[in-house]
Amino acid sequence: MTTLELALNTLAEAATTEISRHRNPQTMAENKQVAQSGGNTAKIAREDIERKIGHSVISSEKASDHRLPAEDVEVKEIEE
Repeated sequence: MTTLELALNTLAEAATTEISRHRNPQTMAENKQVAQSGGNTAKIAREDIERKIGHSVISSEKASDHRLPAEDVEVKEIEE
């Protein structure tokens, strides 16, 4: 997953959260509409970016492809 894909995912989640706060959905159907609306916000942004750069922003990469192996992560003790 590329940085741009992560940003679009974050946009979808943030938009959905704000729309939910504004609409205050009470039913499953209302929540579904809010989720679709938030996702549509990111879809519009993705399509606009793709038009501007001339290719898809979706990659075959996974977020886990960018993690450091456990042995490369420094662990520090927390002092109380």
